[in-house]
Amino acid sequence: MGLQERDPHFPFSRADAERGLVHVFVRDLAVDAVIGVHRHEKVQAQPLLINIDLTAREGEAPLEDRLAHVVDYEQIVGGVRALIAEGHVKLLETLAERIAAYCLADARVLAVRVRIEKLAAIAGVRSVGVEIERVRPSPI
Repeated sequence: MGLQERDPHFPFSRADAERGLVHVFVRDLAVDAVIGVHRHEKVQAQPLLINIDLTAREGEAPLEDRLAHVVDYEQIVGGVRALIAEGHVKLLETLAERIAAYCLADARVLAVRVRIEKLAAIAGVRSVGVEIERVRPSPI
Protein backbone atom coordinates (compact mmCIF):
# COMPACT_ATOMS: atom_id res chain seq x y z
CA MET A 1 0.00 0.00 0.00
CA GLY A 2 1.43 3.41 -1.00
CA LEU A 3 1.72 6.31 1.40
CA GLN A 4 -1.11 8.18 -0.29
CA GLU A 5 -3.50 5.28 0.27
CA ARG A 6 -5.32 4.73 3.54
CA ASP A 7 -2.91 3.52 6.19
CA PRO A 8 -3.81 3.82 9.89
CA HIS A 9 -0.13 4.31 10.78
CA PHE A 10 0.37 7.18 8.34
CA PRO A 11 -0.86 10.55 9.64
CA PHE A 12 -1.88 11.90 6.26
CA SER A 13 -5.15 10.80 4.87
CA ARG A 14 -7.41 12.09 2.23
CA ALA A 15 -10.80 12.97 3.60
CA ASP A 16 -11.88 10.14 5.89
CA ALA A 17 -15.43 10.06 7.24
CA GLU A 18 -14.74 7.16 9.62
CA ARG A 19 -11.93 9.07 11.33
CA GLY A 20 -13.62 12.48 11.02
CA LEU A 21 -10.80 13.94 8.93
CA VAL A 22 -10.73 16.45 6.10
CA HIS A 23 -7.91 17.16 3.68
CA VAL A 24 -7.21 20.85 3.10
CA PHE A 25 -4.57 21.84 0.59
CA VAL A 26 -2.84 24.74 -1.11
CA ARG A 27 -1.41 23.89 -4.52
CA ASP A 28 1.35 25.71 -6.35
CA LEU A 29 1.50 28.93 -4.33
CA ALA A 30 3.94 31.03 -6.37
CA VAL A 31 5.90 33.55 -4.30
CA ASP A 32 9.17 35.43 -4.49
CA ALA A 33 11.37 35.16 -1.42
CA VAL A 34 14.79 36.29 -0.28
CA ILE A 35 16.13 32.90 0.70
CA GLY A 36 19.45 31.13 0.49
CA VAL A 37 23.02 30.98 1.72
CA HIS A 38 24.80 32.46 -1.29
CA ARG A 39 25.56 36.18 -1.46
CA HIS A 40 23.17 36.88 -4.34
CA GLU A 41 20.36 34.97 -2.57
CA LYS A 42 20.60 37.30 0.43
CA VAL A 43 19.65 40.39 -1.54
CA GLN A 44 17.53 39.30 -4.49
CA ALA A 45 14.20 37.52 -4.27
CA GLN A 46 13.82 34.30 -6.19
CA PRO A 47 10.74 32.36 -7.25
CA LEU A 48 9.43 29.59 -5.02
CA LEU A 49 6.58 27.14 -5.46
CA ILE A 50 4.91 26.02 -2.23
CA ASN A 51 2.48 23.14 -1.68
CA ILE A 52 0.79 22.47 1.63
CA ASP A 53 -1.33 19.49 2.69
CA LEU A 54 -3.22 19.54 5.97
CA THR A 55 -5.04 16.77 7.77
CA ALA A 56 -7.65 18.37 9.99
CA ARG A 57 -10.35 17.12 12.31
CA GLU A 58 -13.87 17.91 11.21
CA GLY A 59 -15.88 20.03 13.61
CA GLU A 60 -18.39 18.45 15.96
CA ALA A 61 -21.09 20.99 15.12
CA PRO A 62 -22.91 21.08 11.79
CA LEU A 63 -20.98 23.05 9.18
CA GLU A 64 -23.72 25.71 8.78
CA ASP A 65 -21.88 27.13 5.75
CA ARG A 66 -19.68 29.34 7.96
CA LEU A 67 -16.00 29.97 7.34
CA ALA A 68 -15.27 29.85 11.08
CA HIS A 69 -16.15 26.13 11.05
CA VAL A 70 -13.37 25.12 8.68
CA VAL A 71 -9.62 25.49 8.23
CA ASP A 72 -9.38 28.59 6.03
CA TYR A 73 -6.96 28.04 3.15
CA GLU A 74 -6.95 31.78 2.41
CA GLN A 75 -5.67 32.36 5.95
CA ILE A 76 -2.96 29.74 5.37
CA VAL A 77 -1.85 31.54 2.18
CA GLY A 78 -1.83 34.89 3.99
CA GLY A 79 0.24 33.41 6.80
CA VAL A 80 2.81 32.03 4.36
CA ARG A 81 3.08 35.40 2.64
CA ALA A 82 3.52 37.12 6.02
CA LEU A 83 6.31 34.69 6.99
CA ILE A 84 8.11 35.42 3.72
CA ALA A 85 7.66 39.18 4.22
CA GLU A 86 9.62 38.92 7.50
CA GLY A 87 12.81 38.88 5.43
CA HIS A 88 15.79 36.75 4.51
CA VAL A 89 15.88 33.09 5.52
CA LYS A 90 18.96 30.97 4.85
CA LEU A 91 17.37 27.55 4.39
CA LEU A 92 14.27 26.17 2.71
CA GLU A 93 14.05 23.80 5.67
CA THR A 94 13.72 26.76 8.04
CA LEU A 95 10.93 28.30 6.00
CA ALA A 96 9.17 24.93 5.75
CA GLU A 97 9.36 24.52 9.55
CA ARG A 98 7.90 28.00 10.06
CA ILE A 99 5.05 27.26 7.67
CA ALA A 100 4.35 23.93 9.40
CA ALA A 101 4.30 25.60 12.83
CA TYR A 102 1.94 28.29 11.53
CA CYS A 103 -0.44 25.63 10.22
CA LEU A 104 -0.30 23.55 13.41
CA ALA A 105 -1.22 26.65 15.43
CA ASP A 106 -4.81 25.88 14.36
CA ALA A 107 -5.88 23.23 16.88
CA ARG A 108 -7.95 21.44 14.23
CA VAL A 109 -4.85 20.67 12.16
CA LEU A 110 -3.41 17.29 13.12
CA ALA A 111 -0.67 17.00 10.50
CA VAL A 112 0.93 19.13 7.83
CA ARG A 113 3.15 18.43 4.85
CA VAL A 114 5.03 21.36 3.31
CA ARG A 115 6.90 21.17 0.00
CA ILE A 116 8.97 24.13 -1.18
CA GLU A 117 10.74 24.31 -4.52
CA LYS A 118 13.27 26.88 -5.72
CA LEU A 119 12.53 27.37 -9.40
CA ALA A 120 15.69 29.19 -10.51
CA ALA A 121 18.41 27.95 -8.15
CA ILE A 122 20.47 25.83 -10.53
CA ALA A 123 20.78 26.35 -14.26
CA GLY A 124 19.28 23.52 -16.28
CA VAL A 125 17.28 22.15 -13.33
CA ARG A 126 13.52 22.74 -13.21
CA SER A 127 13.45 22.88 -9.42
CA VAL A 128 15.20 21.87 -6.22
CA GLY A 129 13.61 21.79 -2.83
CA VAL A 130 12.53 20.15 0.36
CA GLU A 131 9.45 18.46 1.74
CA ILE A 132 8.73 18.04 5.44
CA GLU A 133 5.95 16.49 7.43
CA ARG A 134 5.00 17.48 10.95
CA VAL A 135 2.37 15.97 13.22
CA ARG A 136 0.70 17.50 16.24
CA PRO A 137 2.15 15.84 19.34
CA SER A 138 -0.28 13.50 21.04
CA PRO A 139 -1.35 14.59 24.52
CA ILE A 140 0.21 12.41 27.21
